[in-house]
Amino acid sequence: MTTTAIRERLHNYISTVNDDKIKNIYALFEDQMAPEVDWSEDEEVVAELDERYRRWEQGIDKGITIEELEASFAQARKDRANR
Repeated sequence: MTTTAIRERLHNYISTVNDDKIKNIYALFEDQMAPEVDWSEDEEVVAELDERYRRWEQGIDKGITIEELEASFAQARKDRANR
């Protein structure tokens, strides 16, 4: 079935279904219908990332490499397996 056909069937169903079913359908999809937010347009998020980068660049905050992160995960898995 094509996407167009699916849309048409859903539209027809929603137009004729009772109120209780409409509320249930809405509840199923409510989270997915929220508009997506582009983090790069959020001034607070960008300012926070800029501040974290500045602190890392100046040596105030320590960063770790991907290899160090992977090693810490491997150690955590090993520790968990030995419990």
